[in-house]
Amino acid sequence: MSRKILIVEDESVVAEVLVDNLEDEGFLVAHAADGKKALEQWREWQPELVLLDVMLPHVDGFSICETMREEGDETPVLFLSAKGRPEDRVRGLASGGDDYLVKPFHLPELLLRVKNMLKRREWSFEKDDTAGVIEFLGHQVDVERGEVRLSNGQHLELHGKPLQLLRFFHQHEDQVVERDLLLQQVWQEGVYPSTRAIERHIDELRKIFEPAPQEPVHFHTLRGARFRFTKDPQSL
Repeated sequence: MSRKILIVEDESVVAEVLVDNLEDEGFLVAHAADGKKALEQWREWQPELVLLDVMLPHVDGFSICETMREEGDETPVLFLSAKGRPEDRVRGLASGGDDYLVKPFHLPELLLRVKNMLKRREWSFEKDDTAGVIEFLGHQVDVERGEVRLSNGQHLELHGKPLQLLRFFHQHEDQVVERDLLLQQVWQEGVYPSTRAIERHIDELRKIFEPAPQEPVHFHTLRGARFRFTKDPQSL
């Protein structure tokens, strides 16, 4: 399955070159030309890598990356910017960026960095005892591929934090788990998203798997920032 890359770039010529070359490499690519649109697409599309310019209309690249990290998202971010001073690079990495490439860049180098970052992302999801297929009430989730087949036959993709959360909940089925344990196993050390940010990702799972997302029977949030996943509500 094609990997999803979001390009955030306001220079149309640069964006076109990036889109064309990444698509030629087999990636699925989306483009946002300003910071506001970038945040919208990141939340809705769930890319697996973000190529992020710094100087953008509405919201700058540093702020976009900071927002992603504040909301607990660890999607790899590669900054692409004409701002090449050491302090700019430091700020990019401090905002949560994973790499920083100064314009004008050498295209083969960019493509290699992209592939290496995606490989590292794959390694971070190395097979564990939850790998394989998760099944409940007619739904099937291929954990390694991020492919979902719902009980009604509909096919979807699931990536990023929602997929990691589903793996975590599958490991702790029918257990009441504390927020701290969830953060320890799903988020990187030193990343402390708000409860609201965690709920946003869980809501994505509810929208996919719950018969009535406002009245969940699988993904429960309990008092005291605790959570429980139940495959079969009739088993309780």
